[in-house]
Amino acid sequence: MSAKHREFESEALVHMDVLYGLALRFTGGDDAAAQDLVQDTLLKAYRAWDKFESGTNCRAWLTTILRNTFINDLRRRQARPAPVEYDEVAERSVYPQLHEEDAEGGFFDRIVDQEVIRAIEELPEDFRVPLVLADLEGIGYQEISELLEIPVGTVKSRLFRARRRLQQRLYRYAVEMGYIR
Repeated sequence: MSAKHREFESEALVHMDVLYGLALRFTGGDDAAAQDLVQDTLLKAYRAWDKFESGTNCRAWLTTILRNTFINDLRRRQARPAPVEYDEVAERSVYPQLHEEDAEGGFFDRIVDQEVIRAIEELPEDFRVPLVLADLEGIGYQEISELLEIPVGTVKSRLFRARRRLQQRLYRYAVEMGYIR
């Protein structure tokens, strides 16, 4: 076994669970697509292992490769994005008590569990991808804009609408769980 192979195993392969979890979120819970995405990511990482700086954050490096791979694959699959009915989502929160509290998605930071993950997975890709990147991965609007090659205003609009859809879908659940009254 080569030194490169041993190094890759000890530094990169330990992050497979994290990569798979993120891939599941990106693919809307599609197990086969998530496995393929992780496999493609690890193959690309192995091929570029000589470019990885030992001692730096390997997990961040791998998740960047995974994110870029997902986005590039998404672009290839969708020569033209499927239309999303943006007007279906209200411009203001349907629940005023959540409006101020959820300006940056903070409402969801407190309640991310299986029910929330399921609701996120049900979102259309145009909404799900920016939401996952911003609220689950903590990536800023500008970087999301560059990754998805859409204007920052479009990122903000899609995040706003994605969060509203989640509010509508999860309101009763949040009340039942005692997250809001």
